[in-house]
Amino acid sequence: MKEPIRSMTKKLVIWVIILNGVGKITEKINMKFYLPFFIVVMMITVLLSSVRAEEVVEPTLVIEMLNKKGKQKMIFSEEIARVQVGDTISWVPTSKGHNVQFVSVPEGVEKIKSKLSKEVSYTFETEGVYLYLCTPHAGMGMIGLVFVGDSLENLDSVKKHKLMGKSKKKFKKLLKNI
Repeated sequence: MKEPIRSMTKKLVIWVIILNGVGKITEKINMKFYLPFFIVVMMITVLLSSVRAEEVVEPTLVIEMLNKKGKQKMIFSEEIARVQVGDTISWVPTSKGHNVQFVSVPEGVEKIKSKLSKEVSYTFETEGVYLYLCTPHAGMGMIGLVFVGDSLENLDSVKKHKLMGKSKKKFKKLLKNI
């Protein structure tokens, strides 16, 4: 019974020293056992204090990346999205093998390209028109547009973007719906 109490007392002394941040460990405490313990506790404390919780942003809109929707194949669930500055869209790979790549964006906006089969979220900070596609399936017509705010200032540059395969025809169809 004395041994567990002695062990608990030693641990309590260590925690008191850590919490008070004072003095050195006396010779009564077994340094070979407690020094690695101290080091690990201090490392964990430093690591945990340096980790910041990431802000979780609820998406305004979720767009699924799909192999099939009705009779259409290789499609985004929303081909034309309308959002406001500050809104967030999350693209979810409901079917594997898809990604999102911005190919035409307003001036000053950095283009993004997600990894295959990975969810990606983007918060829109600049008004304008964004043209995006699924890299592996762009030739099959897997494209989409995002209209942020009321500005169509960059629409002419979006229209000039060269698309391949079925995307050309689909792009013209999407433009008719704006």
